[in-house]
Amino acid sequence: MTYRDVASKQVMIWACTAVAARMPVAMAPLALVFLVRERPGGYTLGATLAAAYVLGEIIGAPVLGVRLDPARGRRHLAVGLVGGAVGFAGLGVLAGAHPVVLGAFAFLAGAAPAAAAGGQRALLTSLVPERAVAQALSTESMLMSGVWAVSPVAVAGLALGVAPRVPLLLAAALMASSIAGHWLLPAGWAKEEQDGKAGRRLGPRVLIRAWPVYVTGAASITLLGLAELTLPALLEQRGIGVGWSGPMLAGLAVGSGLGAFLYGLRSWPGRLRSRSAVLMCGMSVFVTLAALIPGAAGIATALVLAGILQSGALITRNLSLREAVPPSALSAGYSVMYAAAGAGYAATGSLAGGLLQVVAPSTAMVAGVLLTLLLTALGWWGEARRDGSRAAGDPAFGVAAGAEGAPIAGGCDAEGRL
Repeated sequence: MTYRDVASKQVMIWACTAVAARMPVAMAPLALVFLVRERPGGYTLGATLAAAYVLGEIIGAPVLGVRLDPARGRRHLAVGLVGGAVGFAGLGVLAGAHPVVLGAFAFLAGAAPAAAAGGQRALLTSLVPERAVAQALSTESMLMSGVWAVSPVAVAGLALGVAPRVPLLLAAALMASSIAGHWLLPAGWAKEEQDGKAGRRLGPRVLIRAWPVYVTGAASITLLGLAELTLPALLEQRGIGVGWSGPMLAGLAVGSGLGAFLYGLRSWPGRLRSRSAVLMCGMSVFVTLAALIPGAAGIATALVLAGILQSGALITRNLSLREAVPPSALSAGYSVMYAAAGAGYAATGSLAGGLLQVVAPSTAMVAGVLLTLLLTALGWWGEARRDGSRAAGDPAFGVAAGAEGAPIAGGCDAEGRL
């Protein structure tokens, strides 16, 4: 169980394909703001377009994700990526169009490829031995941390240094190039055609029963989303230059990548639900410290440490999903979790905007911590209840375990035999 098990030509092709597909996702919100910021009311319009984009992701991920065919997923992913490329190209080419037109293209750019992340994650885990799944997910998390660290810098540089439409045209080109990469990879990720048919038949019920995993996954995104959105106001409250928010958020992304690397170095003790709860509580502690510490260095350090723990929490959620649903439903499950995270982030924006009107930024951040802990407790309870019902032989909870084989002894996670 080392990273050597992940180092293969197929995984390298997957990595290039995934970066090309997901860089546009990371670029989109800021690129939309830059696209229209010079119009009258540009920042408001930019926020509206970004909201339309996120709404497309929230709707598209579950709707399209449950329709992915595990045996022939490449065709579905390609169609979605084509739609996304068209959406981004429309925004770049028709930058001066009516806001309704831009909103429609933004929604298309978000919705059409929304299932790609789930499908690509399922494809990645099918390319490596079972013992290396945790390392594969850690590698993916490191890649995405790099993407999210680089994207804001690239968008700002291109929009200000070249033209506001260029980041969106680049996003269209990247997403289109990812389509070609998929033709160098397997056509699907189902190990058996029979299992694929079973997963499509049982998918909706199985996905609903995995709700505790989505709740906890969304909680981690919600917490750091609130920290990101309130950070400029927090720095202003502390008398620190708002310009430091960029480097601090970059440090958070670097911390997330480091945490993903450390998580994949070894197996970790405890059940997945307990491990996730510990990581979420630790992350909550560091975000609370970031809200209360008066100095810039202390805030930056707390955010880096929170990022380290957040990546581990997200990886445990992905591993928990592998326990909760059969292999053929994994891509759909990942897509639903992606939608849950998007919904959590969107709700975070509304919560932050509302709280900052009535309380200090530090208080708003602590309120987000309390909400996160509540969601974490709810998710832990749901997983414990599900595992207890499964251990008692409740047939309503036997679908996923039966599809994947016998549960791991003692209810421990799949990493126990790595």
